[in-house]
Amino acid sequence: MTNLTVGIQSALLKSALLKSALLSIGFILAGVVSAEAQPTASPEESPASRTEQSIDLDPSIIENSPVLQRWLNEVPDVRSQIRSDPSFRTRLRLLYSQYPASEQAAGVLVGVEDVFLGRSPLTLSAQYQTAFDRPIESYGADLHYYVLPLGSNVNLAPIVGYRHIETVDGTTDGVNVGVRLILALSRTGAADVVLSQSWVAPGSESEVGLTTLSVGYAVTPHLRVSADVQQQNAPRRKDSRVGIGLEWMP
Repeated sequence: MTNLTVGIQSALLKSALLKSALLSIGFILAGVVSAEAQPTASPEESPASRTEQSIDLDPSIIENSPVLQRWLNEVPDVRSQIRSDPSFRTRLRLLYSQYPASEQAAGVLVGVEDVFLGRSPLTLSAQYQTAFDRPIESYGADLHYYVLPLGSNVNLAPIVGYRHIETVDGTTDGVNVGVRLILALSRTGAADVVLSQSWVAPGSESEVGLTTLSVGYAVTPHLRVSADVQQQNAPRRKDSRVGIGLEWMP
């Protein structure tokens, strides 16, 4: 009986070992089959080509679209670009002017608006205006520092500069300080509205307040029609100017 029992136990042990070996082989084979079934990307396949396949686009469309090519290579930070890309543009101005309070005297205004100083929110503006047959003349330059992101449709900037104003009643010159509000109706410079209020030689007896409203509308990618109205408030006299003309956007 002892030999029989030992034989049975030996047979059972061998059977268990055999089953364990068969199960191990099965797991190994299953892993190999599963690995072979997984699709692998070719070493030469670029992320752009995989994206082209995933969105199922005609390669000719991608070749003719620089925007799609940039997006396929790397998705840009659109929000950051919008915030840093100015919503208004530099403008060269030439306007014909009328002075209603000076017997409708006529004149001309030439200037430049919002020349960007590097990539900072600081811009420079300068202008010169004169009447043809009256002792009316004004010139000066201002710095504007925009406090909101340049890509904003609405922006605000303090004004600091110098202005010389000559009228039939006298002359004022000195520091020009104030504030400017710009409403960009189009990020391409196609249309905008600018309202500014400043004071020349503030605190002096010859102080002059300047209120200016300007509007511009583009007729081509670089050319705009522009109009503005300016009110001059001086202690001895109030004057005004109305202008219409063209602006060139480089």
